[in-house]
This record gives sequence, C-alpha cells and structure tokens, in this order.
Amino acid sequence: MSDANPGSGGFGPPPSQPPQSSQPPAGGYAYPQSGSAPGYGYPNPGNPYGSPAPSYPVAPAVGAYPQAPGYAMAPQPSNGMGTTGLVLGIIGVVCSLTFFLWIFGVILGILAIIFGAIGRGKGNRGQATNRGAATAGLVCGIVATVILPLLGLLLFASFMSAM
Repeated sequence: MSDANPGSGGFGPPPSQPPQSSQPPAGGYAYPQSGSAPGYGYPNPGNPYGSPAPSYPVAPAVGAYPQAPGYAMAPQPSNGMGTTGLVLGIIGVVCSLTFFLWIFGVILGILAIIFGAIGRGKGNRGQATNRGAATAGLVCGIVATVILPLLGLLLFASFMSAM
C-alpha cells in the first residue's frame, strides 16, 4: 500500500528532476531557469535564481542618500542671541524695579544690551529671524541699565533733600 515515490501530490522524497517546459506558465510569471533565456544563467552570488544583477544603481541604506549637487539645505536661523537678550532685559527691568536687587538689574541690563545688539546684527544680516525680539531685548537692557537706576537716584536725592 505504501508507495516509495507517490508522485507530485503525495508524501515522500521529491522527484529528482522537475519537469522542464519550454513555455512559461499562464500569466508569464516564472523564475528563469539556467540557460532558458538570453542574459540569464550566469552566476550572481547575491541572487540564488541566476538572474543578472540590476543595471540601475541600488539604493544605499536609509538616511545615507548623498546630497544632490547644487541643492544644499538652507541654514537654520540662529535666534538664540535675540531671545537671550529679551529674557535678560525683562529680568533686568524687574530686578531694577526692586530696591534690593537693582545691582543685579544693572548687570542683567548690560548683558541684555550686548546680546540684543548681537541678535539685532544677525537679524540685519539675515542669519536670524527674530529681529524684533532682539530689539526689544536691547530696549529692555537700556531701560534696566540706565533709566531705572537714574530714576532711583533721582528719587533717592529728592527723598534726602526733603529731610
């Protein structure tokens, strides 16, 4: 009852040689056999089916595409100086308004003037996009450094003269 070679649909060892057909199956989608078509059959170590390597360039790994010549990315704007000037200027104004922290307000105001001027210069050159914030930092630095201590000095002088 058991057959040593049951054929194509049963169990057992596979047939020694698959049947060769000169015509592709219906639909035309078949792996090329060695020597069955011109251009196929020479050894290709990366392809076990014997077909030739593709003639087009193979894409490299993800993220490793070279940049096309003449199309460089635009540099990102460096807005750090203007933003730093604005933050230091606001903190300097708040510190200058308090009686005990006015010296910190003056120091932060000087730093705000420096960072605001650098940020404004970058904005004029087109390297930064926050020229307004840099200008506001510059103005807040001037207010914290010059105007508020001057008003405090005038207030102190008027208080002393009233006594």
